[in-house]
Amino acid sequence: MKRVYSFNEGNGEMSDLLGGKGSNLAQLTRLKMPVPSGLTITTQACLEYLDEGQGQLNESLLEELNQHLLELEERTGKKFNDPNNLLLVSVRSGAKFSMPGMMDTILNIGLNDKNVEALAKVTGDERFAYDCYRRLIQMYGNVVYEIPMLYFDEILNEVKEENHYRFDYQLTAADLKQIIIRYEQVFQNLLNHPFPQDVYEQIYGAVKAVFQSWNNDRARTYRRLNHIPHNLGTAVNIQEMVFGNLNEASGTGVLFTRNPATGEDELYGEYLLNAQGEDVVAGIRTPEPIAKLKEQHPAIYEELYTKVKELERYYRDMQDIEFTVEDGRLYLLQTRKGKRTAKAACRIAVEMVEAGIVSKEQALLTLDANAISQLLHPSFNPAALAEARIISDQGLPASPGAASGAVVFTSEQAVEWAQQGKRVILVRHETSPEDIEGMNMAEAIVTCHGGMTSHAAVVARGMGKCCVTGCESLSVNETGEVIDYPGGQLKLGDMISVNGDTGEIYLGEIERSINNENHYFDQILEWAQSAAGLKICMNAETKLDIEQGLKFGAEGIGLVRTEHMFFPPAALKSIRQFILASSSDERQAALDQIVQIQQADFESIYSVIKDRGAVIRLLDLPLHEFLPKTEQEIAKVANELSVAPEEIGSRIKNLAEQNPMLGHRGCRLAMTYPEIYLMQAEAIIRAAARMSQPDCQIVPEIMIPLVCSQEEITYLKKRMEAHLESIIEQEGWEMTYHIGSMIETPRACLIADQIAEVSDFISYGTNDLTQMTYGFSRDDVAKFLHHYLDQGVLEVDPFQQVDTVAVAELLQISVERARKVKPTIKLGICGEHGGNPASIRLFKQLGFTYVSCSPFRIPIAIIAAAQAEIAQH
Repeated sequence: MKRVYSFNEGNGEMSDLLGGKGSNLAQLTRLKMPVPSGLTITTQACLEYLDEGQGQLNESLLEELNQHLLELEERTGKKFNDPNNLLLVSVRSGAKFSMPGMMDTILNIGLNDKNVEALAKVTGDERFAYDCYRRLIQMYGNVVYEIPMLYFDEILNEVKEENHYRFDYQLTAADLKQIIIRYEQVFQNLLNHPFPQDVYEQIYGAVKAVFQSWNNDRARTYRRLNHIPHNLGTAVNIQEMVFGNLNEASGTGVLFTRNPATGEDELYGEYLLNAQGEDVVAGIRTPEPIAKLKEQHPAIYEELYTKVKELERYYRDMQDIEFTVEDGRLYLLQTRKGKRTAKAACRIAVEMVEAGIVSKEQALLTLDANAISQLLHPSFNPAALAEARIISDQGLPASPGAASGAVVFTSEQAVEWAQQGKRVILVRHETSPEDIEGMNMAEAIVTCHGGMTSHAAVVARGMGKCCVTGCESLSVNETGEVIDYPGGQLKLGDMISVNGDTGEIYLGEIERSINNENHYFDQILEWAQSAAGLKICMNAETKLDIEQGLKFGAEGIGLVRTEHMFFPPAALKSIRQFILASSSDERQAALDQIVQIQQADFESIYSVIKDRGAVIRLLDLPLHEFLPKTEQEIAKVANELSVAPEEIGSRIKNLAEQNPMLGHRGCRLAMTYPEIYLMQAEAIIRAAARMSQPDCQIVPEIMIPLVCSQEEITYLKKRMEAHLESIIEQEGWEMTYHIGSMIETPRACLIADQIAEVSDFISYGTNDLTQMTYGFSRDDVAKFLHHYLDQGVLEVDPFQQVDTVAVAELLQISVERARKVKPTIKLGICGEHGGNPASIRLFKQLGFTYVSCSPFRIPIAIIAAAQAEIAQH
């Protein structure tokens, strides 16, 4: 098995083996782009190393690696330890899926106490040589030996303060030599051995560190948040160093071929002269916008523009590119698909179709369906914004959005406060990969330093979080937990508002509103609706939710949860009277009151949805949910209903269940009290008859929940049909209605043919089906599920993304058996999985008629359905 590939041996299709970075570098080499030579150690070698667990690279890998390092010397014409033509390399991670900043990088490998002097002589620049060596010792110590950066930063800052320097580039060669001596002493003090002087020892140590970084906490957290499997491993890229810190005709930068925040067709990025790549991404210095390169070095800018636009057309997508200029010569170090906001994604997709770069179908496939929810995020109310007091207008709008929250200074504070239900804004000098968990929990991120391509900006855009970087007017004291701004001070917990579209920060909380006007988004949705082969419906029961769902493109209602209709005061009083009634007459009197209330509720639904269809689920909750819980509530209800508190207490005791989710609920309740379902069915058809018009005939769809047997459905359906037919005959109506079943248990899946025989349609409640298949209580699973995810026992939360093994097989068996009996039966999904893109792909493959989800996930579902249809064909 081949474990090492030189860049000229691979290609862009090998990301499984070479990782995203390695396969892209191989493809750039094939395209004859200016790429420094290098090699890639495969993801398979990483997995072998982690499985062996010995902490050593095995002999076969070492043999292959050493041979490729010799070939690298031949290709570059340089040699490790050659004082006249020194070869130095970088060692970088590169997983299949981009994970910005989550794993490790080391630059300038190959330098030691001896050859650093030779490098200084050959280049004629002593400062450059010792700056490279200083950086190597610092990075190597932190990444390979896990020496906290604090030890190195303290030394660096001390020397800068002693000399009144503001920036690292002001350090002289003499300063750097002193820093190196002190850095090497850190090794001796903490590790009892010196910084390694042998180049091969340095390379092997770096490779092992990158392999191990696959399992570091921040990488695991990032994968969990972005649904990336834990079993892929990372490749390692070893690449000839080119130096952006050689002189003022050198520099380094990161750019996007289009604006990743807005989608505008312009080069968007930043660079630093006389710097190395980590300086830009780490946000230690605030870099210059890429447009300024056009003024400073027009020839380099033109070459860069031509090359990156060529790559954009080749990859048919916006690219995120790292580059270095060494003494006026351009090198491309990486290209990858650029992370972008949903707003940018829509504009880029539409404009690339208009430019003839991609087809509509290809454009739809470039979109992250999940990220589309960002477009539905609120923005600040203009009137409220005009009245707000501005703290800073100096920041960079790194990731759009509008957020208000309490100021916190650490990732730990962000997690702790957010778990208490508080909205927080994470404010830092600059973020680091260790802050990933806190960034995820924060409403927005603000940094004093760093630019539009810094760690904070890139990660926030990927998360769809509002972010402002480079707020130099803020002075943040993270230890003292205060922020000084022109004219005032903020403390831990103070409320601020952040505008990620403008880079402005305001004092206090600002009212927000939703603005859905975006013609690029509208165009995308129109294309997706034309391509989607799956009907997309909504779970909704209020006028507001239904209107919102229709606005987003819902084609009907896949689930109306009628239990919500029992909780308004008048209905709640009546259902309590029903529960506490001592005779059938008293129970019927209570139901006669409820039927009028629910008819009005159904009329409200039909007035908006009209004849598009609404699947109405009959009462699913157990009766004890409607009774009071505390002694004070019991006393109050007893007084309202003129019954003794003891009577209510006794009824509560009688209705109490050990496991309510598997108890007396759904159709089981109707088996005991069929009159509840008869009342609801009557309210539905009376509402439908009243709201129907000659040109808009409403066909009610009534669903029986939690069915487990054909006999159960037959019994309840016959009772309902008899009741409804007598009303229809009595009123003289001509009306069609359908009665269907809701499958939520494994048994029901396995007898779907029997259920289909007596059902007009079937809908699957995948939330409960997941619960009963796994035996996980979805109300309690949060207490332990994160352990399963963190340890890689489960790759994803099965309540968010449908299980592709057991639950999927149950669904497949069920669909096949139902369709065998009734080939055209309507089959739908009404769990929240109906809004999950990965689950929608599965539902499409299994042949479902429709999926249904909450209104704000409708656009996500439409785009995901279109992508599934395109991929299938």
